Amino acid sequence: MIKKIIIFSFLAWFYTGCTSDKKDITPTFQDIQEWVFAPGQIDWDDKYNLSSQSEGILLNADYEIGSQLTKGSIVASVDNKTSQVNTTTAKDQLIITQQNLTLSAPAIAQLKQNIQIAKKKYDFSNSLSNRYEELFKNNSVTKVELESKVLETESALLNLNALQSQYDLLLQQAKQQNIVAKGQFNNSKIQESFNNIVAFNGGTVVKKMKSSGDYVRKGDIIALIANPDKIEIFLTLDETNFGKIKIGQKAVIKLNIAKDQIFNGKVNEVQSSFDEMTQSFICKVILDGPLPKELNIYGTPLECNILVGEKKKALLIPREYLGFGNKVKVKDQKESVQVKTGIISTDYVEVLEGIDEHTILLPIRQ
Repeated sequence: MIKKIIIFSFLAWFYTGCTSDKKDITPTFQDIQEWVFAPGQIDWDDKYNLSSQSEGILLNADYEIGSQLTKGSIVASVDNKTSQVNTTTAKDQLIITQQNLTLSAPAIAQLKQNIQIAKKKYDFSNSLSNRYEELFKNNSVTKVELESKVLETESALLNLNALQSQYDLLLQQAKQQNIVAKGQFNNSKIQESFNNIVAFNGGTVVKKMKSSGDYVRKGDIIALIANPDKIEIFLTLDETNFGKIKIGQKAVIKLNIAKDQIFNGKVNEVQSSFDEMTQSFICKVILDGPLPKELNIYGTPLECNILVGEKKKALLIPREYLGFGNKVKVKDQKESVQVKTGIISTDYVEVLEGIDEHTILLPIRQ
């Protein structure tokens, strides 16, 4: 239950010196501080969930709560046969596409041989066509015979060019298939690497959700990791006190496991959004100094008081002298006097207007 406490620099009430009746109570000026109480726990920074990125049986999960992990270390692995088969298949496909790029590849070798034959036919036909042109000049062959040879040469050239284009296209297709196969192989290796669960950052295991032999799905959290060297105090606040909390305010912390010790700190974060899980607002406090190692236990419950305001020489009256509607009974007056209050605690009330230090108060109930 969140509550507000007030700490005063003086705890005794002084009786007025203006009357001989020592039982008369008058307001008195005292220094006052306003503190907001908030429960919380020890929290470690750099916190993250260690999750499975694959599906299968968890293996080699030898970590325990308190285990120290280094960045990039393999914490556990997942037995996923499918990803291993996919990697092997992709590798075999890549080897085939690489072979299809070589001159010894069956399709390329056959086409290369056809191109060589076509080139020889073209060279022969071109040479014969040139001879017929000389013979035609000497009237040794007819024009029809010459045109026939020229047509054969052109046909041979077209066939050679077609085969060369076919070769270029086949080579381009082989390169494209190789690029695709290489990408599939690399993706398969990445997918297979997800079978290893790797620590994103160094830290300490503070919670263990999965053990060796457990079946895990992609996204399942197997452990919670945090940095014990970066301590924060995680506090919950209700809406009535949330607006009073500011960054830099002094905080006094008492751990449930060491209530005889007090630790000082200051507010370093105030979250503006409402936390649905705790049904409260959240603020964080950092300690002024290191916490003893034996007390630095993640999640340890604690109590914290935050100094949200203080005044010098505030006019105070006992809480039991304040009645309904912020009214007080004053000596020699029939009607109660309404006052304007400031800080109100279980025991004391700050009075801003309505009475002064000379006013003699009477109990609400006599």
